[in-house]
Amino acid sequence: MRRAAGFTLVELVMVIVLLAIVATISVQFVALSTRGAIDVSARQQRALQGVVISEQITRELREAFPLSIRTAGNCLEWLPILAGTAYTSLPRGASSDEISVAPFVDAPPAGTTRAIVYGYGTSTDSLYGDADPGPVSPPISSIDNSTSPAVITLSESHRFRERSPQRRLFVVGQPVSLCQSGRFLYRYGGYAPGSSQPTPPGVSPEVLAADLTGNVQFQYTPPSLRRAAVVQFTFTLKDPQGDETTTISQEVQIRNVP
Repeated sequence: MRRAAGFTLVELVMVIVLLAIVATISVQFVALSTRGAIDVSARQQRALQGVVISEQITRELREAFPLSIRTAGNCLEWLPILAGTAYTSLPRGASSDEISVAPFVDAPPAGTTRAIVYGYGTSTDSLYGDADPGPVSPPISSIDNSTSPAVITLSESHRFRERSPQRRLFVVGQPVSLCQSGRFLYRYGGYAPGSSQPTPPGVSPEVLAADLTGNVQFQYTPPSLRRAAVVQFTFTLKDPQGDETTTISQEVQIRNVP
C-alpha cells in the first residue's frame, strides 16, 4: 500500500505561528503608515489654519490708521480707515460743522464714522478722545459726494487742532480689537472709542481662531519720519488630538502718510 502524504501537527503549528508574525507586522506597518498620514494631514491643516488667520489679521491691520494702534495685555486695538481724500477747507469758528473735501471715489457711510486730520505731532491718545480742538471730529452726520468739492457735515461743530502737510483727511470707523481668552482669539467691533483701551471690549465677539496654546504676542513699533509703523504678532496652534504645535509669526507694515 502507498503511504498517504500530508502535514504533521508540528508543521501546521509552525505555519500558523509564521502567518501570525507576518500578519502582526503587516497590521503594524499599515497602522503606522495610517498614523503618519493622519499626522501629516493634521500638520497641514494647522499650517493652513495659521495662514488663513494670519492673512485675515494682516489685511485688517493694513487698513488701520497708523497712529491709532495700541496694545494692552493680550489685546490689540486700532481704528480702521474707511476712506481717504484731500480737504480744501476745514471748519473755522465755534459754530462751523462742515468740511470741504475732494469727492470720494466711494463715499463712506455716515453715522458712526469720524474724520481725522493729523500732523506729525499727533499722539495715539488724542485719536480716541473727543477734545475740541483735536485731530478727530465728532461723528459724521452726512456726506454730500455729489458736489465738487464734496461736503462732510459733522454732528456738531469742531475745530481741528493741526493741519496735514499734504492736506490729507481720513474717515475712520469704530475701533476694532483682537483679544485672546483661553484657547480662543476673538475679534471685537462696533463699540465706541474710549480714552482707555478696553481689554476686552464689552460687546459680542466673533471667533477668529481656536485651539491656541500659550499667549498671543502683539508687538507694536510706532511710525517715525523715516519708516512705517510695524505690528508683529505671534500665536501657537495646538493639535486638539495630541501635543504637537505650530507657531505662526507675522510682521505687518502700516504706511504712515500724514
